[in-house]
Amino acid sequence: MAIEGPQLPVGTQVVLRVAGPDDAGGTAQRGATGRIGGVTGDGRYEVRLVDGRGTVARRDQLSLRTAYQDDAIGLEAPDGDLLVRERTIYAAVVGSRAFGLDTDASDTDTRGVYVAPTETFWSLAKPPTHVDGPEPEWFSWEVERFCELALKANPNLLEVLHSPLVVTCTPLGEELLDLRAAFLSQLAYQTYSGYVLSQFKKLEADFRRDGAPKWKHVMHLIRLLLSARTLLADGRLVVDVGADRERLLQVKAGALPWDEVERWRLDLHEQLDRALTKTMLPATPDVARVDTWLRSVRQRSIGDA
Repeated sequence: MAIEGPQLPVGTQVVLRVAGPDDAGGTAQRGATGRIGGVTGDGRYEVRLVDGRGTVARRDQLSLRTAYQDDAIGLEAPDGDLLVRERTIYAAVVGSRAFGLDTDASDTDTRGVYVAPTETFWSLAKPPTHVDGPEPEWFSWEVERFCELALKANPNLLEVLHSPLVVTCTPLGEELLDLRAAFLSQLAYQTYSGYVLSQFKKLEADFRRDGAPKWKHVMHLIRLLLSARTLLADGRLVVDVGADRERLLQVKAGALPWDEVERWRLDLHEQLDRALTKTMLPATPDVARVDTWLRSVRQRSIGDA
């Protein structure tokens, strides 16, 4: 029998929703905690309890440990899929299609921002800060979480605001776009270059172990540095890679030697260092402006539940 829904990985902490027999001739009580040990031939989960006993249970007889107490007291958060469908204020295509690096096989990745009704924050069951779905390759953030991450110069969030491929934009979405400059700051130097440095260490380990890194990932890291260079030098975020497209696709295909790619990366880091000394970007983002707008959104969303 196949397991319905995403399979629980071995080691996942779970709680039994119903009592059942254990492997010691006794009973595993409802509420007992354990870890997933594997899957039986009939599709049930093997659960190793904290005291060493074992039992088996169907997926609908298990709760993730972190969710069990919320379920037990009846806390039910607002439906995230419904929030995305009905309260998205802005969404855009990101990834390869927005970067100008797409091929016939490229996915269409969409990222969006939704506004939960203000009253939902007054409940014990808060609205989700992000939602994966409801459509494939669609991910959204609640507006407060989006603003928080974008103010920290998270590249993924900034690229959503600057994507040339807008899918949805309501009047509130237009207001968010008008705030794009408020999110830009010199923090981008640390977030972009710091992420690339940390990822290249892992890629170098892959190269030593396997003889080749994940070239697609290498390409996107170089792309990030190119984007950061323009941002620091010109004060604007450009998502499309433009004239660098063919060379980046060569990287993706593994057609450039690793040493050449590494020289390109190091040169871009040097360019970032020089650009930082002359950048017109402020040291920190305009938090007050973004916060004032968010407060106004919350005020205007009262009564929308």
